[in-house]
Amino acid sequence: MTNTTTIIYNGVQIINPKFLLVSAFMITALVSTVTGTSWGAAGTIGVAIMGIAGGLGISLPATAGAIVAGAYFGDKLSPLSDTTNLAPIAAGSELYEHIKHMLYTTLPAAIISIIVYLIVGFNSSGQTTNPETVDTMLSQLDSMYSWNLLLLLPVFIIIFGSVKKWPAVPTMLSASFISIILGVVVQGFALKDGLASLVKGFNVGMTGTETKIIWEVTRLIDRGGVVSVTGTTVLIFCAMGFAGIMSVTGMLDTVLNSILKRVRSDSGIILSTIFSCFIMAFVTGSSYLSILIPGELFKNTYVKRGLHPKNLSRTLEDSGTVLVPLIPWSAAGAYMAATLGVSTLEYLPWAVLNYAGIVVAMILAITGIGVTKLSTKEKVEFKVAFGIQRDEKDV
Repeated sequence: MTNTTTIIYNGVQIINPKFLLVSAFMITALVSTVTGTSWGAAGTIGVAIMGIAGGLGISLPATAGAIVAGAYFGDKLSPLSDTTNLAPIAAGSELYEHIKHMLYTTLPAAIISIIVYLIVGFNSSGQTTNPETVDTMLSQLDSMYSWNLLLLLPVFIIIFGSVKKWPAVPTMLSASFISIILGVVVQGFALKDGLASLVKGFNVGMTGTETKIIWEVTRLIDRGGVVSVTGTTVLIFCAMGFAGIMSVTGMLDTVLNSILKRVRSDSGIILSTIFSCFIMAFVTGSSYLSILIPGELFKNTYVKRGLHPKNLSRTLEDSGTVLVPLIPWSAAGAYMAATLGVSTLEYLPWAVLNYAGIVVAMILAITGIGVTKLSTKEKVEFKVAFGIQRDEKDV
């Protein structure tokens, strides 16, 4: 927790009025990439940035949109993110090649977002003031933590592990245990509290502070642990069970044939995947179901057509993960609206990355740019792995 707090503490202090929207996007993107949670990033640094925006007279819907966009940038690319891990599982690709392949759509969408936020920022007006709440947050964080560059070590381990393609689980566990050691050595936390935080999450009482802590700081610190993802884990199992039932009973084949009967091209397959993700997202309001169901639906079809599964996993994230927070009745949309104090429909136009990525994905599908094909050998290997019957073309 101390490494995340270090990033948030310093990020809050560098925001400039003219660059607030860009700062909101980039800082939130950094925090969500490091932590792997869009909700956590929006509920921590996002809340602080919203307070600053209110004091500066900057548009709250625009700020909220930038925060949501930044939060889902990290949600798409972080090896710690549940959806980033779920998409390659659903598609049959590999985690780090999935992340690398998403750069084709996510980086252009991020660049477009930054350009929009810069233009809006330079044309906005506001007074340079520092909200009292933010001052209080920084003061209380100062009293609870000893800031040290060593606290960023777990962050660098995650980033280095991603670059070197280390196994995700050992890398995350190593970073977690090093965080506990740093908490004990640098912050003076009790070892038992550090170990307990792995299960139940961190809470402000573990810092030993006797000062009355404001709600914003408590919201920042009190989270995490295995228990916090129990609901998500159960939902994933249920969703995979639902997908399995649809597959075994033949319902998926019926839906697949209905969608694909007029599709004759690779671009049509990818565009059909995007359309299917849209349907699942709007009907269920769940990012997990909008990844799992279309993933099961199109998994074999991509391989049969000689398309690498990482094309599918990228498309699932481009059109499933990022769309859900723009839907008012979804859990993500409701959470973002409640946390940031701006309705979903108000911040929707400003969450540029969320829909720009979908547009870029469509363009790539039509042009064929960034669409990876399977070699004959790879096609045979994936058919064997997926249990697909081979034909004479595979020889």
